[in-house]
Amino acid sequence: MFNSFLKRGLLAVCIANALCFCNSASAGADGSEPVMQITDIKVKGLYRVTKGAVLLAMPIQVGDVVTKDDISVSLKKIYATHNFDSVDAYINENGVLTIDVKERPTIVNLTFAGNDAIKTDQITEIINSQGVKVGETLNVIKLKELEASLEDYYHSMGRYQAKVNTILVYLPRNRVDVKFNFVEGVNAKIEQINIVGNKVFPEEKLIGQFELRDSVPWWNFIASRNFYSQRFNGDLETLRSYYMNRGYVRFNVESTRVEVTPDRKGVYVSIAVKEGEQYKLNDFHIIGETYGHAEEMQRIVPLEKGDIYNAAQVSHAEEILANYMGKFGYAYTKVKAITDIDDDNRIVNINFHVEPGRRIYVTNVRIVGNSITTDEVIRREIRQMDGTWLSNEAINVSKTRLNQLGFFESVEVEPKKTGMDPDSVELVTTIKERPTGSIKAGVGFGTETGLTLNGEISQDNFLGYGGKASLGINTNKYDRKIELTYNEPYFTIDGVSLGENIFYEKFKAGDANLVDYTNIRWGGGFNIGYPLDENNFIKYGFSYINNKLSQTNSFVQIQKFWDMYSDDDSSSNSIVFQNYVGSVTYVRNYLDRGVFPTEGNKQWSNVSVAVPGSDTQYYKLTADTTHFWPIDKDHDYVINFRAMAGYGNGYGTKRGFDQVLPFFENFYLGGDEWMRGFKYNSIGPRALYDYSLLGNNGVIATRDVVGGNAVVAGSLQLVVPTPFTSEGYDTKLRTTLFVDAGTLWDTTFDDSYLKQCLGNCDYLYDYSDPNNIRVSYGVSLVWMSPMGPIGFTIAEPIKKKTGDRTEFFSFTLGRTF
Repeated sequence: MFNSFLKRGLLAVCIANALCFCNSASAGADGSEPVMQITDIKVKGLYRVTKGAVLLAMPIQVGDVVTKDDISVSLKKIYATHNFDSVDAYINENGVLTIDVKERPTIVNLTFAGNDAIKTDQITEIINSQGVKVGETLNVIKLKELEASLEDYYHSMGRYQAKVNTILVYLPRNRVDVKFNFVEGVNAKIEQINIVGNKVFPEEKLIGQFELRDSVPWWNFIASRNFYSQRFNGDLETLRSYYMNRGYVRFNVESTRVEVTPDRKGVYVSIAVKEGEQYKLNDFHIIGETYGHAEEMQRIVPLEKGDIYNAAQVSHAEEILANYMGKFGYAYTKVKAITDIDDDNRIVNINFHVEPGRRIYVTNVRIVGNSITTDEVIRREIRQMDGTWLSNEAINVSKTRLNQLGFFESVEVEPKKTGMDPDSVELVTTIKERPTGSIKAGVGFGTETGLTLNGEISQDNFLGYGGKASLGINTNKYDRKIELTYNEPYFTIDGVSLGENIFYEKFKAGDANLVDYTNIRWGGGFNIGYPLDENNFIKYGFSYINNKLSQTNSFVQIQKFWDMYSDDDSSSNSIVFQNYVGSVTYVRNYLDRGVFPTEGNKQWSNVSVAVPGSDTQYYKLTADTTHFWPIDKDHDYVINFRAMAGYGNGYGTKRGFDQVLPFFENFYLGGDEWMRGFKYNSIGPRALYDYSLLGNNGVIATRDVVGGNAVVAGSLQLVVPTPFTSEGYDTKLRTTLFVDAGTLWDTTFDDSYLKQCLGNCDYLYDYSDPNNIRVSYGVSLVWMSPMGPIGFTIAEPIKKKTGDRTEFFSFTLGRTF
């Protein structure tokens, strides 16, 4: 049916030239003599198209004296309107010209079948751009061209078996349904990639730079054997950059060849290259209009004379120079590296030509999208001021600081023309807020906490003013706590922060996978901090803590501490400690955002000291670091490394004993934050108890963890796109594959107990040895839900010690990784 329509369309012009004129006067042999004067024009076969549209397309009208050629030209012009499948004409003896047409049907519906590799919306966009759309007339020639175009599109994706057929279903009133039927076939696999002409670098090294490969190891999530022409072109550019970044400025891809196997399921790729010689950078200069900044710009260029020429470094230098001029209001500076290549000496000289353009100033800063957060909270993070020269450096810092708050899902800071003055812009800050607080009351259950009763009001962006406040009452199987906290990050306009907290807690260690004791704590404190610069912050704190410690089981490691502080006349089997703790915290933050960062790093360190006058005298040093390195330009795949370390001990003496770190201040390891796959607080030294067997005195080991005064832990993670989710959820969901490793030890442990073990000796090892490392691996999913962050983890230990408590699945509420 389709082919018959195509043939009819192609023959229409021929039909127009073979007109039959009945009872008309004879014309000359060349057809140029008058045939007849036109007395009337009639049009037959019209339904949708008006007669006026036909007459308008004709170059002749009533009253004209016409020849065969005149009428032939008229029919061609009518056909050229694309409204008709065929056009015919004849004149009777009275001079009446009758145009007989057959209208093309109108497309009333477009449907698609079999398209899995290409979305329907994408196909619709392609065919609409070719003029094939609902409401338009059917052009069978264009339809045939569109079939070939769609097949070429599939071929560019490596689907060389793809076929596209069009089925036409004719309906009453000259209408038609058009159905595109796709047979996509399979992606052609790359069978082999050959590079010829390379002498400096081996073929394996060069292919290793490609996204397309002829073989892909299981661990490579980015490379693919499926052939795509766009990716292939990208790989050719990667190959060129690889050589250009190593000094081969005359490198060229001479030719490429892609051969498809007979079954069209595989391709062989050949790339012919010409490497040329390696060149060095001889000299570079700044030219153009720099407004007196040329000397400073020369110094900041990150290039060294005599180094191998590197195109990537040259591009980076262009960006640095443009950004430098942007600091002074020249926001649209263009910097072009003009290379002068000396082939005889194999050196390159570079002139960086600077075109600063117009100097731009900011008329005002406008904030859009905030319904909860006040303008003041946003403006105090913005470093671009109203009425000052536009600075791209200030814009980038502003965006980073707003993202680091953790209040927003997205932040855009963009200068936009005002339309009043070509030298002025307004800075539009567009934000999308995320839930930063919650009101909770109810019953829950956790894999570690058991049954949980809680009531909490918390707000990280308190009343939209940027402060952090919480009032919480939580109770679970081992901990009951009520705490009120508030932190104001801008207590003063200069960024000095002030925080306060008061709390009461009853902690039953035996129910938290620890040795059995009870600690009732209450107290409060305050802290004050201030920024050292945009990325560095220091905070000082002071707290009063009252501990009432009840000893239920006296284990060996605690006995020295108990003897040092217990009152021999006391029968209550408890001790009260009053401690005054001072602390200093330093934070260095270069992360791109506060929640789910994808680039940058952050370091945190803290020193806490129970000052002289406290019942116990000790200090604790803790630090952690985290780094994010995006693998791809979209930051869908990100490598994350994080690590922490801690050490604590006592200072001074009491009752003739050297003071030690109180055991209830010990470090613990295991659980959802550090060392997933191991139960909460389940790693490290175990409690030993005095024991006598057949007159022999010694110790018996248990699985009860007592913690240690030294800890090191780390995690290597790969952030990957969350499966089965659409785009835009990267700020709400995060999936990671991880490997965790860590160790916890006690530097004061007496290893003589190793020879005195009388029971459960598999649980006893040298607790002072930091080499007792545990390792686990798994996958984690964190969801930023309206109730707060919820984490799910599946993990499996691959290195553990006898007695370690492990867990395959866990979930958490309120922490992010």
